[in-house]
Amino acid sequence: MPSVLPLGDPAPSDGLLPAQAADGAGGRGFGLYVHIPFCAVRCGYCDFNTYTATELGGGASQDAYASTAIAEVEFAANALKASGLPDRRMSTVFFGGGTPTLLPAEDLARILTAAISEWGLDPGAEVTTEANPDSVTPESLQLLADAGFTRVSFGMQSAVPHVLKVLDRTHTPSRVPQVVQWARDAGLAVSLDLIYGTPGESLEDWRYSLETALSYGPDHISAYALIVEDGTKLAAQIRRGEVPGIDDDDHADKYELADELISAAGLGWYEVSNWSRTPEQACRHNLAYWRGDDWWGIGPGAHSHVGGVRWWNVKHPTAYAARLSSGASPAAGRETLDAGTRSMERIMLEARLSSGLDIEALDASGRHAVAGLIADKLVDAAAAFQGRLSLTLKGRLLADAVVRRVLPD
Repeated sequence: MPSVLPLGDPAPSDGLLPAQAADGAGGRGFGLYVHIPFCAVRCGYCDFNTYTATELGGGASQDAYASTAIAEVEFAANALKASGLPDRRMSTVFFGGGTPTLLPAEDLARILTAAISEWGLDPGAEVTTEANPDSVTPESLQLLADAGFTRVSFGMQSAVPHVLKVLDRTHTPSRVPQVVQWARDAGLAVSLDLIYGTPGESLEDWRYSLETALSYGPDHISAYALIVEDGTKLAAQIRRGEVPGIDDDDHADKYELADELISAAGLGWYEVSNWSRTPEQACRHNLAYWRGDDWWGIGPGAHSHVGGVRWWNVKHPTAYAARLSSGASPAAGRETLDAGTRSMERIMLEARLSSGLDIEALDASGRHAVAGLIADKLVDAAAAFQGRLSLTLKGRLLADAVVRRVLPD
């Protein structure tokens, strides 16, 4: 089942934010995340807040979900205004899940239209939906493009059937080039998501998946190491010895191969697990997360952040719908970040970007640690001399260790 929500302070039922949330808001971007918590099948490795039809229970349904999400859009707009936040158009919108495209394209379009009605969209704004390759048609993709979507991120994961089987993915590899072409025909930018390190995946399997994905000419590729989460089907299979466990050296070899092949194909890394064909084709929504901008998360279990205030919604769609139908905030809890926590999170996130972290953002001990990181070939020496902490390939493999060395004691 999905992981538990974090602990926090009680969230007010009116959704109002403390005064500090408005400080400097005019200088920050504003985005919207829309969580669609439905999947046809629960993948064995996934611990996201998602539900199959049989797991929903009474009081929630896919058919009613768009209207419920729109109710939170309206609630959010009112709460932000009443909290003194300035009017800001959305610079990014991201529909994630789950499988957003399990909902009819008309429903996704309705939610987007409602959000645009409340906030408006910046010119050239990025509007993305995730999709499984077997959950779209040429017609549905065209409808999304006509509604204002600009980008689709397909969960390809692998091109190797036995790897897809371990991951419980339902699409066949031959489906991916079809949906990429359909998205292109609709005028949508295309991202492909890949996972490496699946039990039983060889280095040659991973090479084949990379080469196959690159042959489709995507604008963007994400390549994530498989993480085995407690409570998932895959974790139980590993514990019982039915499939082999995860090997860190295998992950490192596969990351290096990914960077080699993706870079050779003309895409550049901009975050440890992400590459884009041009800087403009980087995922601007995720960059807003990593740079500490504001966003409101719509949907059960969705997280939001505005001006150092972070909150998260109740997890189950039934409880979520009930809160909104009563006019109350769906938030289950929230926290207000102090300056030290915000600084620490900035270091942890911006250090993972190719643009790097301003070394002046570090305290004295962190700045002192940079020389050792250069000596260990974990950060780029030339960038450091220009005041930026930027990871080398070796540093990307050890990104968490680099961050630990520059964080305050």
